[in-house]
Amino acid sequence: MKISAVQARRKPRQSRAKLTQEALQESFVRLLHERAAPEITIREITDLAGVGLGTFYEYFSKKEDLIALTIHRQVKHNAENLKNYAQNLIKLSADMALENYLKQIIHYQIQQIQAQQFLWAQTFLLERQVSSQDAYQKHYQLMTELWNDILKPFIQPEQLRQRSALNLHRISYGFISQTLLVNIDFKDWDDLTQDILAAAQSFIGNLNPAVISHKMSKKSDI
Repeated sequence: MKISAVQARRKPRQSRAKLTQEALQESFVRLLHERAAPEITIREITDLAGVGLGTFYEYFSKKEDLIALTIHRQVKHNAENLKNYAQNLIKLSADMALENYLKQIIHYQIQQIQAQQFLWAQTFLLERQVSSQDAYQKHYQLMTELWNDILKPFIQPEQLRQRSALNLHRISYGFISQTLLVNIDFKDWDDLTQDILAAAQSFIGNLNPAVISHKMSKKSDI
């Protein structure tokens, strides 16, 4: 059943309540490493989290709501890590070439996903099974806004930067998600990385050089 957004029954405002909700999510993720989501029961999740069934239903009306929250947090965590990495790159260099900047960011993104390969493969699959178009669009917007921020030191015209951000996300997300959806045990990460870099650099290379700073003239914050 499609759901429009994360639908927790109650927001965990107190620290104890927040920890309980996080324990439920972490238990689901641990079980997800062992088998597919449809095979996991709410009872198994609560037993592993050390809480009762009633506690689960204080926060979620059904398992799909917990799945939606897991997807949302996985995507958000990835975006935050990528943004922090890009910020650190900029702080370390005031004269970095755009090509090298993108290469390092893409390498980092792939390393983060490879480190949790099975979880990401399940996330991409569940995103298609559970998320509504509205929820999917919100995650897509989150990542394109991230790429827009990442490109600010190099591409000043807003419209061009938004287009570039959209296409860089299309490239990285499309290559990685389609790969893991087809083959959950994928091994050829070096080849995939080179393919993504080639596609990204080809797109950037075809942009009008008059509106792109191929090197940062000074340190910038994103």
